[in-house]
Amino acid sequence: MNKDSQIGGDTDRSDTRPILIVPYMWIGDFVRNHTVIRVLKERWPNRPVDLLTTSLCAPLVDYMPGVRQGIVWDLPRSRLAVGRQLGLAKLLRERNYGTALVLPRTWKAAIAPALAGIPERVGFVGEFRFGLLNRWRWGEKKLPRFIDKNAALAQPEGAPPPPEWPVPQLRVPADDIVHWRQANGLSAGVAVALAPGSVGVSKRWTYYPEAARLLAERGLEVWVVGGPGEKGLAQEIVAAGGPGVRDLTGNDLRNGVLAMAAAGVAISNDSGLMHIAAALGTPTMGIFGPTSPYLWAPLNGLAATVVQDKSVLSCQPCQSTICRMNDHRCMRDIAASEVVEIAQRVLGEAGARAET
Repeated sequence: MNKDSQIGGDTDRSDTRPILIVPYMWIGDFVRNHTVIRVLKERWPNRPVDLLTTSLCAPLVDYMPGVRQGIVWDLPRSRLAVGRQLGLAKLLRERNYGTALVLPRTWKAAIAPALAGIPERVGFVGEFRFGLLNRWRWGEKKLPRFIDKNAALAQPEGAPPPPEWPVPQLRVPADDIVHWRQANGLSAGVAVALAPGSVGVSKRWTYYPEAARLLAERGLEVWVVGGPGEKGLAQEIVAAGGPGVRDLTGNDLRNGVLAMAAAGVAISNDSGLMHIAAALGTPTMGIFGPTSPYLWAPLNGLAATVVQDKSVLSCQPCQSTICRMNDHRCMRDIAASEVVEIAQRVLGEAGARAET
């Protein structure tokens, strides 16, 4: 094999071998994987890029420019599932991939690409995946952010990171948004999307019901967006906010994508929906408490990063999913009125930009 065609060497722009990305499967991380795709497509414009995906994340693939297709294959998190791994390996072997980028550090993530015999299997050392990967990368601990680690695998080995990575992009056709509004009986007016869910209870701001009420009182349409796990919370928010608040939670992530694309502003915890909204270009407010905006905010930038500034908390950011100190003050000290005022400012700025 020509060294110049290898992912560790220089770029051969005539290379046409397909590339498989094995990504992290949390929604927010999956969205940020689009930066990796953009780096690969800049480097090899003629190499098709496919994404391994779960059923949950599969709708996102349809909105990611540069992705040829998603390979939907659900693997359990808690066990090896040998039969599923063998089945996936058979499928990958049939696709004749030239390269696999294995982003997760776990050895389980590298099993199917290795069994499929993909010639170049690239990843960080991780859980001592000797034999499963054959193009090692070192120095992961020197890269502080999740995106630095992932995008570095798409660069030539040893290449310095750029001043800024390409931002993730999700693109939704305008007609899809119009049809979605009509199907849900929604007006064409400006709406505020609330995303009250997240993985880890400590990342959840608890004043969404009050914020919904204040927003509705100011004449704004309010949508509650999330998965089935947020259904109970959505009903609580609707009850507090009144008839101007709609529960749009559901089982299909596509519904969340369309809601975020249609909204005038999105207010979200540090969650997958925050990354979706930002990648769509919707003005997005991210509410941060136990997690670091530097490490976990979208590369796209936020219209507002909301953090409590009333006191200095030695435990913040703790990166923990459960608060064990200071009674959740990092989130509890962010008032609903403060968030609503920021939302109105963001809407005003977005409107001013639209008029110029």
